[in-house]
Amino acid sequence: MKEYICYCFKYTEEDIINDLKANGSSTIYERIVAAKRLNQCNCAVNHPEKR
Repeated sequence: MKEYICYCFKYTEEDIINDLKANGSSTIYERIVAAKRLNQCNCAVNHPEKR
């Protein structure tokens, strides 16, 4: 079972590490922030701790 860092978009620690290596900064973080601004995430439902 994968350990997710982001439960809304199913990003893992490995995804973030690979993103940093490939891009020099986290484009995943930028995508999550942009999606949150557009109300496209639902952490209160998707995250096991409802946060």
